[in-house]
Amino acid sequence: MSSIQKRMPSKAAALRMVITFMMGFSCGLPLLLTLTLLQAWMKALGVDLSLIGLMSLVGLPYTLKFLWAPFLDRYVPPFLGRRRGWLLMAQIGLVFAILILGWIDPARHAMMTAAAAFAVSFLSATQDIVVDAYRREHLPAEELGLGSAMYVNGYRLAMLFSSGGGLILADHFSFPIVYTIMALCMIPCAITTVLSPEPAAECGIPRTLREAVIDPLRDFFQKPQAILILSFILLYKIGDTMANAMTIPFYLELGFSKTEIGAVVKLFGFWATIAGSMIGGLWMLRIGTMKGLWVFGFFQAISTAGFSLLAYMGRITAMLAGVVALENLTGGMGTAAYSAYMAQMTNKRFTATQYALLSSLMGIPRVIASAPTGYLAQVTGWTAFFLWCTAAAVPGLVALYWIEKRPHESVV
Repeated sequence: MSSIQKRMPSKAAALRMVITFMMGFSCGLPLLLTLTLLQAWMKALGVDLSLIGLMSLVGLPYTLKFLWAPFLDRYVPPFLGRRRGWLLMAQIGLVFAILILGWIDPARHAMMTAAAAFAVSFLSATQDIVVDAYRREHLPAEELGLGSAMYVNGYRLAMLFSSGGGLILADHFSFPIVYTIMALCMIPCAITTVLSPEPAAECGIPRTLREAVIDPLRDFFQKPQAILILSFILLYKIGDTMANAMTIPFYLELGFSKTEIGAVVKLFGFWATIAGSMIGGLWMLRIGTMKGLWVFGFFQAISTAGFSLLAYMGRITAMLAGVVALENLTGGMGTAAYSAYMAQMTNKRFTATQYALLSSLMGIPRVIASAPTGYLAQVTGWTAFFLWCTAAAVPGLVALYWIEKRPHESVV
């Protein structure tokens, strides 16, 4: 029997992974209903492009979710417990909010559409907070890597279904019908919540709102390596993020057709990411999270350098497929380790608040580091640009080195 099989009791662990996957699907489904699908609907109705662009502001709750996360740590609903109670309310709310969004005419009622889309985003961000906390409290520490992989895979599959699948359905049905189908797809997720076990509050529940707001910050910054942890979270995937921000313009400039990009980068790349997440999660069962961060961080950097090789060799479809496969495999592995590490850095008493803070912080490089990438690519050229992105992975690994070197709480 392999060491993985020894570490992972078949029935109990498999059930935990199924629950985690379904919760990931539930979190990923609403995201693009207020972005890709809504934009396509508004464009089809001839809505002004400037208004379509402004509609992206309805996604603010995903960035600001740490503001109400303490309420979800502090207060316990009168049914199903602290985690499942809030989760079920968010999911039922999403069913109705998605239905309402789907049956408003965006061309005639722009403000009502924006309000409904904001409600979907708020409830979706609330669901994210609770699911992140549930995953941390429900999974044993050694299963957080595989659990993170299952969550990410469910999330990505739902995003593919709601965006790509939604657009395909919109060619055959009206957009209100498509949104109704998406709303109904939340029902199995709500059933999963009802049937899932409520994780035990091993470390207690904050007794006051002050404890729920102030104590999580105090608890985190009392860690001897708190600043290093924050630096690591900011820097670990910054090179990968910078490279991904410019890949589509890069492929087009090399001469790849939109069909090639769609088939190789989007479809083939999606399944490579799924495979990478699974490989990374299973591998971490053997080597642990910290070693996984080292190995996968190194692989991420090497895969980014592959874009430089593609830039040098030019338009070769087989080379594109190889680079995309490597980048998505290693990206999926790195994300699994990264998510598991963030979960392990939270105190179970304040899981929702601390994880919401860390995941909000994780999104900062996506905005700030991506902003100058176009200018950098213009100045340096594609080969040098992707080498710069490779080098940008080094500071994150340096931060990881110092985290391991200095005294800190143990991480599996």
